[in-house]
Amino acid sequence: MEQEPKWITVVALALRGGNGRWLMHRRPPEKHHGGLWEFPGGKVEPDELPDRALEREIREELGIAIRCDRLRPASFAQSAPSNGAPGIVILLYRTDHWTGDPRALEGGEVAWLTPEEIAPLPKPPLDVALCRALFGSLSEKPVQ
Repeated sequence: MEQEPKWITVVALALRGGNGRWLMHRRPPEKHHGGLWEFPGGKVEPDELPDRALEREIREELGIAIRCDRLRPASFAQSAPSNGAPGIVILLYRTDHWTGDPRALEGGEVAWLTPEEIAPLPKPPLDVALCRALFGSLSEKPVQ
């Protein structure tokens, strides 16, 4: 009998533009955490390394190419298992190198924002923690 995972690994990207703005993705309304803003990324498949998974997810989600050798670990955030759902560990990488024009290929929208503009946006709790780690202590509250 196969055991359900106790936690899921997710990778996310903090993409910084040359103007000091950061790319954020607004989730489509019909998805979990719909309408909330997050760092783009997705689940790591069992046979993938996190940086390769991020390369794949960003290509699928934003239509841009990033290179694993240009990624730098930035932070991580985690949640405990709850209501039968596994916990989540998000590994945040950062880069300011990519090829292409980012677009929301799976719905939602993308925007280039300053840390001050990102602070008040409604975000999932783990993205709030990632923003604090990346941009410093921000006075904001996660969406419950």
